[in-house]
Amino acid sequence: MTTAMNNNFYALLTAALLGTSFSGHAQSELSNFTATGRGGVATTFANDYQAIGINPANLGRVGGARVAFTIGEVGAGLGSKSLTRNQLRKFIYNTNEELSAADKQELATAFTSDNALNLQADVTTLGLAVQIPALGGIAISNRLRSSGHVELNKNAAELLFLGSEAPIYTSASATNIPLVSEALDGTQFQFSALNEFNIAWGRRIVDLPLFQLSAGAGYRYVQGVGIVDVRVKPGDLQAYSSLSAVFNIDYGTLASNPNFNFETRTNGLQPVGKGHGFDLGLAAEVGKVVRLGAAVTDIGNMTWEGNLLTANDQKLKKLKSAGVGSYDFFKEAAEIFASGTDSLFQYQTGQDRRANLPAKMRLGAGVRISEFLETGLDVTLPLNNVAGNLVSPFVGAGIDYKPLSWLRLSSGLTGGAGYGLSVPLGITVSTSVYEGGISTRDLPGALSNKNPYVSLATGFLRFKFGGKTQ
Repeated sequence: MTTAMNNNFYALLTAALLGTSFSGHAQSELSNFTATGRGGVATTFANDYQAIGINPANLGRVGGARVAFTIGEVGAGLGSKSLTRNQLRKFIYNTNEELSAADKQELATAFTSDNALNLQADVTTLGLAVQIPALGGIAISNRLRSSGHVELNKNAAELLFLGSEAPIYTSASATNIPLVSEALDGTQFQFSALNEFNIAWGRRIVDLPLFQLSAGAGYRYVQGVGIVDVRVKPGDLQAYSSLSAVFNIDYGTLASNPNFNFETRTNGLQPVGKGHGFDLGLAAEVGKVVRLGAAVTDIGNMTWEGNLLTANDQKLKKLKSAGVGSYDFFKEAAEIFASGTDSLFQYQTGQDRRANLPAKMRLGAGVRISEFLETGLDVTLPLNNVAGNLVSPFVGAGIDYKPLSWLRLSSGLTGGAGYGLSVPLGITVSTSVYEGGISTRDLPGALSNKNPYVSLATGFLRFKFGGKTQ
């Protein structure tokens, strides 16, 4: 990757690692390269440590690897329903490029969309699962995840890219300054970055010749690296931010306010929040062929403390700057929407704020036709509207096929969660002890000029011992 892309990816992944959409919103499996190749269809497929955050009951399956571990499974995706492929690529590769006046006008138009930008970036730094007779399966992992979602009305898009020259300031009616909730109605700007330490357990609780049922539970300690959650409806503005010093936000005179928990440390993933999350799941096998799964994930909440700012509905502030001036969009947009000295909102300092984790319900059904072919259907439903959650339900159909004993191909059709119809593709080298592969959640999206979606997931250090190839 170029230096600019490395810097942007680090700021997204370190300070944003995302977790979970601006949004697409996070689904928890982009760091799972085997699931990404099926478009995220994983409720009945995922096993060992990859079941964490998806369906912990799958750890109770019998017949898989006795021990499985990984180091460094990585995935990232960026998509839009309104930008062109060239525009989207510049937000990845050309972050240092300044925007011309023409670029600003084009982007102000393109970003007037309910799905202007969706982001997800996940890293599983370490995962380990062990099957223990009579106890079931136990798994641990550390996962960094970030996600973001940008949804702007016309005024918000013009303010973001034109700044003080936006028509809402310069038109004949500009003397009548509206409330934020009136001017930005329908706007959402959401971003979250979490560092998770997970443990999960699953055990078979019913074992009959033609029916097996497993139950599982998971717990995670969550460190919050950063969050921005701005949601605007008529008469209602909900806006707060809490961003680690790694984002390098200029808080101006707010930093000296005694009610502001100013966090200046930049060593590593310095958290500005903490929380606890839980997963619950069931998994059934019917006749050794049909698999069914249901899970509720990310039950819990976060308490954000460091660099916390909140805003209520108010008269729209006049920006001093000319708006976003380069393709380093996330940094500059955070200054305007989150908590910079030149923000759209008048933020108030605070000591702490409690917020729900992005809870989801997952339902899945799969058919294991043979050891060479398995298909599945997944539905994932967001249970709340918070930064990091899905913007809409996700539906997908996936397939795993092994043309050779050591080669597995994955694909399917998926839709929802802020994206259009996607065709994923995954290629995995799989033996009795090793798996490694590369996948994308949407192959046509990477090539299309309309509704572009660039995504990639990889893993080359996944090992399994004591069981046959999955």
